[in-house]
Amino acid sequence: MGGAVSAGEDNDELIDNLKEAQYIRTELVEQAFRAVDRADYYLEEFKDNAYKDLAWKHGNIHLSAPCIYSEVMEALDLQPGLSFLNLGSGTGYLSSMVGLILGPFGVNHGVELHSDVIEYAKQKLDFFIRTSDSFDKFEFCEPSFVSGNCLEISPDCSQYDRVYCGAGVQKEHEDYMKNLLKVGGILVMPLEEKLTKITRTGPLAWETKKILAVSFAPLIQPNHADSGKSKLVHLPPVMVRTLQDLARIAIRSTIKKLIHQETAGRNGNGLRNPPRFKRRRIRRRRMETIVFLDKEVFASRISNPSDDNNCEELEEEESKLEEVEKAVPELKPEPPINVLREKVLSLPLPDPLKYYLLYYREK
Repeated sequence: MGGAVSAGEDNDELIDNLKEAQYIRTELVEQAFRAVDRADYYLEEFKDNAYKDLAWKHGNIHLSAPCIYSEVMEALDLQPGLSFLNLGSGTGYLSSMVGLILGPFGVNHGVELHSDVIEYAKQKLDFFIRTSDSFDKFEFCEPSFVSGNCLEISPDCSQYDRVYCGAGVQKEHEDYMKNLLKVGGILVMPLEEKLTKITRTGPLAWETKKILAVSFAPLIQPNHADSGKSKLVHLPPVMVRTLQDLARIAIRSTIKKLIHQETAGRNGNGLRNPPRFKRRRIRRRRMETIVFLDKEVFASRISNPSDDNNCEELEEEESKLEEVEKAVPELKPEPPINVLREKVLSLPLPDPLKYYLLYYREK
């Protein structure tokens, strides 16, 4: 699945393309996508493909195409403080984006069949918390992952405000999925080759909307061959935050409000961040000719005089641009300043408390 939008050179350009194609339509979803770099969830040797609108799979590790995640995030209609269940949570990429929207008082759980993928997801989550430039712009609802088959969730588990299933759901499991929802909740899942949004409008009432055609691998059925018994999946309990944790959230929130007021004051005096400009890129296009001979295919590049003239003009223009660029040194953007971190480190507090307020982050 995927290929609906052009590839980006970086995460921001990928999001720009998704916005332009109307896959990302709300500011909240856009902020979450920009905050979590998709490439960070790829293995190092496959990162060149991270900003393409394509699904990626390596062994048990899998990421859906960005256009699919965009539609899922928009359909879930996420709000701070909601509870979320991710069935087939995989790398944790989607769960991390959701956690940025849910905020510190939400619930963020994931069920994953493969234990090696859970370990991978925990590593990626830890890396995001420690190193992301965007982490301090949000208050995060950290995801918790459990191992097991999502078709064997314990019947006494809590229901959720939002549920997503990342594998194709067979028709006979539709009611099982619906019963994971609270009244007023939203379930998004691939059902009969369609990404489907189901809203629970009452104890026995539902509204169903087909979003788009998709192709997902089907849910893996439980295997009871070894013991003959079902291995129930017990979801994490909803934990009450400690007073210490609540104090950290309150202090960080207060500092962010002060920063916002200071920034608003400066902008009111005409001090605004300058717009970012991208260098113009010149691309040459040559005509490709494909010839079929005796069931064999030959591809060649051929040019005509007009093509050659166009190329000469482009080369001349590019040469002039290069001369201008040499004459005017390229301005490199300054690295972003983490104002929250600076404010916390300037507080008259013991160092261990400062680093606790910063979640022991490296930067």
